[in-house]
Amino acid sequence: MSEALLYSFRRCPYAMRARMALRYAEVAVRIVEVSLKAKPADMLALSPKGTVPVLSVGGRVIDESLAIMQWALAQHDPDDWLLDGDPAVLALIAENDQNFKHHLNRYKYAERYPQHPMEHYRAEGEVFLQTLENLLTERRCLLADHLSLADVALAPFVRQFAHVDREWFASTPYTRLQTWLQRFVESPLFVAVMAKP
Repeated sequence: MSEALLYSFRRCPYAMRARMALRYAEVAVRIVEVSLKAKPADMLALSPKGTVPVLSVGGRVIDESLAIMQWALAQHDPDDWLLDGDPAVLALIAENDQNFKHHLNRYKYAERYPQHPMEHYRAEGEVFLQTLENLLTERRCLLADHLSLADVALAPFVRQFAHVDREWFASTPYTRLQTWLQRFVESPLFVAVMAKP
């Protein structure tokens, strides 16, 4: 297989999760850090929609983060991140990507959505935080006692939500979720993909 090329933006949660899956699957990949204000013509030629991440490998272009993760795990999944194809994995990711991300955007950029105060959007996002807290009642990770695709796909977004107001997040009753997130951001995998080039 020819070397894979990933167009990425370090702080983008979608790009983060793609980088983690590629690293976990031990895919040799060259990462091109993209300036979102000056997107490279090569990337736009591959994916005209102009969003990261974009993976080019073996003549194929994959420009959705979840599809990149699934492609990577199809190459190598030593710790069973796919949980033997458990449908709960993709269902939880869909809930994150469709509903939680919607509320996260409004909470993080509340000034762009003046219809409601920031606290309203935060409360809507908290419904999902409570779901995750409940999942962590009996296990270390969301759907198993080890990391799965769901943990890695969701963590960058939960981290973003927590960082809007760190003091508030630290004061919440989501203590298991706080521990899960802290363990995640301190993990060698996350630290490695967040290192500045």
